[in-house]
Amino acid sequence: MLRLALLMLVLALVALPAQAAEIYRVDGLPRGETLSIRETPDAAGPVLGQIPVGRRVTGFGCTNDTPSATTWCRVRFDGTLGWARRRYLTPE
Repeated sequence: MLRLALLMLVLALVALPAQAAEIYRVDGLPRGETLSIRETPDAAGPVLGQIPVGRRVTGFGCTNDTPSATTWCRVRFDGTLGWARRRYLTPE
């Protein structure tokens, strides 16, 4: 019985869909500005890097379960993984 339960648990975990990566372009900021990649999904979070306007980033899901109730997306740009404001990310 325990083996069956463990087998069912493993099968359920394998069947979970993987979070698909999405491509976004940084948009909506004034020319010459950059979008900050932050350690946490919060404007007060430490800055890990900057993304210039017009550049493409890979996104791994978004959340609005944040201190400010604004939507942030998990992104990767030039090897840096962190959080960026969704309002400045346009899906491609």
